[in-house]
Amino acid sequence: MQIIKIILKMNKLIAPSLLSADFLHLSKDIDMVNKSQADWFHCDIMDGVFVPNISYGIPLVQAIKKEALKPLDVHLMIVEPDRYFEKFRDAGADIITFHYEASTHIHRSVQMLKSLGVKAGVVLNPHTSVELLEDILGDVDLILLMSVNPGFGGQKFIERTYAKIKKLRQMIENQGLKTMIEVDGGVNVENAPKLFNAGADVLVAGNAVFKSEDPMKTIELMKS
Repeated sequence: MQIIKIILKMNKLIAPSLLSADFLHLSKDIDMVNKSQADWFHCDIMDGVFVPNISYGIPLVQAIKKEALKPLDVHLMIVEPDRYFEKFRDAGADIITFHYEASTHIHRSVQMLKSLGVKAGVVLNPHTSVELLEDILGDVDLILLMSVNPGFGGQKFIERTYAKIKKLRQMIENQGLKTMIEVDGGVNVENAPKLFNAGADVLVAGNAVFKSEDPMKTIELMKS
């Protein structure tokens, strides 16, 4: 079994979202990400219930894992996420994030992920306040802020996300933590510097990478 060591640190990390990849030539796009300066593979799991769209599931994550040379960052946009933590861990997830809005017992869910040996993260929808995370920040490895409404790729970036990142970064620093901030939705070469400057550590990019003329160059520009 392939083993990938995960080191979470404050840095400019890029996680291309495979939701925007060419599924008929997925192996080619995975190879591109492997050879690029990207840091993680971002896998969006949608169930058609929590969000109004269906993406892909466990079999495809297993297939991606066989060729991926970088960590799999699995974003669960599903109801009752706890039921599937172990299955996605077994499929190859190195990092699993679930929505605050989909879980009744956040602390229990985070501890379950920790017990499975994966990095644990909580996701917030655009309308959900970061203050709600104050008592869980010390238990998670990362917080994923949605900068679009979850469910579809290619949406327009929500501008108030910058203020939200800054507020969350201040909360993390006030507690002396190393919790990472990830941002997902409408990320591109133009707003990537602003997002990193606001306090983000990881940027998820879908269309901006896979629909560009030179995906590897786009990733390089986002990191620089």
